[in-house]
Amino acid sequence: MIKLQNVSKIYQLGEDKVEAVNKVSLHIKAGEYCGILGSSGSGKSTLMYLIGLLDRPSSGKIIINGDDVSKLSDVELSKVRNHKIGFVFQSFNLISRFTVLENVLMPTKYTKGKLDFDVHKKAEELLKKFGIYERRNFFPNKISGGQQQRVAIARALIMNPSVIIADEPTGNLDTKTGNEIIKLLESLNKELGVTVIIVTHEKDIADRTNRRIYMKLYTGTV
Repeated sequence: MIKLQNVSKIYQLGEDKVEAVNKVSLHIKAGEYCGILGSSGSGKSTLMYLIGLLDRPSSGKIIINGDDVSKLSDVELSKVRNHKIGFVFQSFNLISRFTVLENVLMPTKYTKGKLDFDVHKKAEELLKKFGIYERRNFFPNKISGGQQQRVAIARALIMNPSVIIADEPTGNLDTKTGNEIIKLLESLNKELGVTVIIVTHEKDIADRTNRRIYMKLYTGTV
């Protein structure tokens, strides 16, 4: 489903070049539940941005469903992200001036053409599934952190993506709430067959995944 072939990412910082990801090759199959684990500075977040098509590799290829997406235009990449990949972030990334329901519907606003499902019905179904339907007209600052993350997951699922990428999804939550969010992501993988990739520095969370990808700090020079 997702293949990285000899992928590297180099950033220019002043006169220095920093290689955040160094010649990584991996294959994530459809329906996998995997974790990307590593210490701060190991490149795991950069790898997530590359897998999620939020950034381009400096070299190497990224192949999704057999198609090389490394050289797609920004517009084409945006379309692939919108339809195939859902994101869940540590800081929730909800828009404060929009209600819960409006936040869930946001990805549908960036889609050109008619969708083959009723977006409002789908949004309400997701909110009911995650137990936050009664908060649909609330603003993000009026609900708890756990509820905000559930809204973020509902937003990530609204376009029926085949992949969910969760970046430190429990980082701003207490242990009990964090465990509930991980169970929710696990259920999406088991019940819906969604490929789930969790980026984390917490070994106990990574250990719950079916496959772990370890990122080590690269100390070489460019």
